Amino acid sequence: MRIIPPSAYLSTITGLCRNFLSGNSIYPFYASFKLTSKCHFGCPFCNVKKDACPDLPTADVKAILRNLSRSPVLMTSFEGGEPLLRKDIEELLIYARQCKFYLLFTTSVKNILSYPIDRYSRYIDFLHVSIDEGHGNLELFDSIPELSSLPLGLSVQTVVTPDTIGALEDKVRICYESGANIVIIPAAVMDNAKNCFPDMDRLERKVRALRKRYPGAIHTPLGFFDAYRKGKCSSASVIIAPDGRLYYPCHILAQKGPDLRVTGLSTWLASKEAARMRGAMKRCDRNCGWYQYYAIDSYTSASSAVDALRPILGRRARFAMTPGRGSSGDPSRP
Repeated sequence: MRIIPPSAYLSTITGLCRNFLSGNSIYPFYASFKLTSKCHFGCPFCNVKKDACPDLPTADVKAILRNLSRSPVLMTSFEGGEPLLRKDIEELLIYARQCKFYLLFTTSVKNILSYPIDRYSRYIDFLHVSIDEGHGNLELFDSIPELSSLPLGLSVQTVVTPDTIGALEDKVRICYESGANIVIIPAAVMDNAKNCFPDMDRLERKVRALRKRYPGAIHTPLGFFDAYRKGKCSSASVIIAPDGRLYYPCHILAQKGPDLRVTGLSTWLASKEAARMRGAMKRCDRNCGWYQYYAIDSYTSASSAVDALRPILGRRARFAMTPGRGSSGDPSRP
């Protein structure tokens, strides 16, 4: 893992301390930035394409990245739609590399190896490849061994529906044998999308069994299932819509706060308007099962953080010790 400026950690730690003292998740440390609503797929459980909008200009995206870099956010995820469909994606990756956060990149394209992903990997800290029956891209599992050779954290992200719980073991096994990690996500219930939410008790039993059978491969923390049963969401994670506005308090409720091209994130989060919206989250009884890193309070506990990060860090340690595969220099260099 690369080293980012100590000031970035200080900002995050300060935000977490303020959250603790206030008893509220005011300041997030994870941000999902949906760079585009364009996508190759039409997954039945997803509604991103049904709220399509034009891509923001490159300069506007950079303005939002600067905004995030001045906030307690320690990890930003490039998502979509499909971020690789943006023609300026390499420019945005290079720019994000200069910011004070780690970068996660999520893609689901079937032809990922036809993109210069080895070059892009110089600017990415964690790569998530979304593979499941909904995307219809199961052949992407054939690319996992080659992608595992990249000098970054690699995870498969798979969305689970009632019909696909039984297929989980093959997916986990492939990741385990390839040295990749896998994050298992239930298909959250979204407006304007098909309800594909699985039986959570059955899913938990399956995940627990697979964690024992394939140790270190799954980094879905078990705290997620406890949080679901308790109906406990948190605003410790935020999502930015393709139009640059902040979904708040969450993506599922589809309410939007400020335009982050012109409004400082940290300043707005301390406002009365933001507090009112967080109150709406606490009163929400929808319990949609939306999975987002650090989007539930149990993820902010030390035990859940270690539980989720151990497989990722373990893989990076194994990678560094493999002859000819580690990197001693700055991965942002050619």
